[in-house]
Amino acid sequence: MSRTPKNARRAPSAASRVFFVFVGAVVAIASVVGVALVVVALVDERREAETLTLAVARSVAADPAVADAVAAGGADATDVLQPIALEITSETPIDFVTIMTPAGIRLTHPDPAQIGLPYLGTIAEASAGGVVLEEFTGTLGPSVRAVVPVLSGDRVVGLVAAGVTVQSVAGQLWGRIPAILALTAALVVIGTVAAWLARRLTRRVAGDLPASAVRDAVSSYESVRALGEALRAQAHEHGNRMHTAVALIELGRAAEAIELLTERTRESQELVDRMTPLRAGEPAVEALLLGKASQASELGVGWNVDIDPGAPRSVLGPVDAVSVVGNLIDNAIDAAAAGDEPRWVRVRIRPAGTAVAVSVSDSGPPISAEVSARMFDRGFSTKPAGPSGRGVGLALVRDIVAASGGEITVNDSPTTFRVVLPGRTT
Repeated sequence: MSRTPKNARRAPSAASRVFFVFVGAVVAIASVVGVALVVVALVDERREAETLTLAVARSVAADPAVADAVAAGGADATDVLQPIALEITSETPIDFVTIMTPAGIRLTHPDPAQIGLPYLGTIAEASAGGVVLEEFTGTLGPSVRAVVPVLSGDRVVGLVAAGVTVQSVAGQLWGRIPAILALTAALVVIGTVAAWLARRLTRRVAGDLPASAVRDAVSSYESVRALGEALRAQAHEHGNRMHTAVALIELGRAAEAIELLTERTRESQELVDRMTPLRAGEPAVEALLLGKASQASELGVGWNVDIDPGAPRSVLGPVDAVSVVGNLIDNAIDAAAAGDEPRWVRVRIRPAGTAVAVSVSDSGPPISAEVSARMFDRGFSTKPAGPSGRGVGLALVRDIVAASGGEITVNDSPTTFRVVLPGRTT
């Protein structure tokens, strides 16, 4: 009796895969939200710093005592203005207030050694009566600052610069970080709970089956559905012909009944002869194509199959092969039946190097850009669901083809779905 090796890894179940994908998406989204909140908070702190520095600078510049002292100039100006500047920095979040001459010579500074030296920053616009808002690296390091003129009438007699260091701005930002982290954590927790619920729901449907087994189950259902529809159509067509033949015989027109049955036998034999290359390797696909011929006939759609004897057998098993070909043909027949005359569907199976190419073309209307962009999305369909649903169609075809290492392309004029699948080497 065979035993499973101890070190063999069990494929993750579909429910587990749903959980981990969900959690991964939640963590990614929460991270993006967290970073966005930090950036927004930083922008807000910068804007608040600009508003504060501008308000303080204007308040100082509007003080008549400041204007008089600046206009007087000399050492006495510093004796009057330095205490004012230091008081403001001690009572507000402002890190420095520098009062200077119109030429930019400092009359005040947090470091007394810097008094009498040129101001480091932009002052030209303020000297002309305007306002300067900037981030500049001065004696206290990088800072957000505002510079405004001190006016005596219409004349600029001095300048006031008020600033907040970038370090102080960052300190204010750190105060918001706990709230941002809490919000991000809450998003992760909520998302994880949602992922857990999604896992439970998936497990109720799929149990502990791995994702590949779930896909195989869906593929099996699609194969049975496709073959069932094909056989139903074939049986229906044969039944109609037999009823017609019996009626002709009852009417004494036996020759016409024989001709009707002979014609159908000849058509069936021609189809069977065209399927000969498939018999050795793809009998399920052969049966599908024979049945779909009857389904196309029911809907008044011309049916043409061309199989190259040199086409290799694909790596797909019978279930997946029927799912791929059956879904493509179903879509083609539906599209052709909804289009104008002449209505037709053409199936081509050709070698493509060591691979096999299956092309399904139809006379239906072109695929719109909107449908083309979404037609491989799971759950998307342009057709209303019937009592048994519409299946998963092209999404399943895409998954099966991708899992086999093949590719699927779509062309217009006429609409053609072309699937290239690796060929079997044995």
